[in-house]
Amino acid sequence: MGTLEKILKRKKKKIAISNSRARAEKVNSQAEHTKANKKVTMGIRIDDQKYVEELATTVEKAAREENMKQLYDTTKKLAGRDQSLTKKERKSRRFKNGGNDGQNTSRNC
Repeated sequence: MGTLEKILKRKKKKIAISNSRARAEKVNSQAEHTKANKKVTMGIRIDDQKYVEELATTVEKAAREENMKQLYDTTKKLAGRDQSLTKKERKSRRFKNGGNDGQNTSRNC
């Protein structure tokens, strides 16, 4: 069973908690949700480890083949500096900086 299916099951169990009326039923639902949550967390950790191992093998392969662009890009992903800003994030940063987004533009032209 994949991680996404586990997440969907956990979500259904969370809904079951809010739909339960009796205290005993609610306690049982919460226990099931806790177990499902632990399974989801472990699944995410395993997926993350597999992803990092896959990136590491890609780095080794790129180093052997002397493919510098792929090596640089993959190393950047491993270091966690690969995130590019979305349009919304750029906008919010620009407004936090008082309208200065790093471009050399003057409004008094």
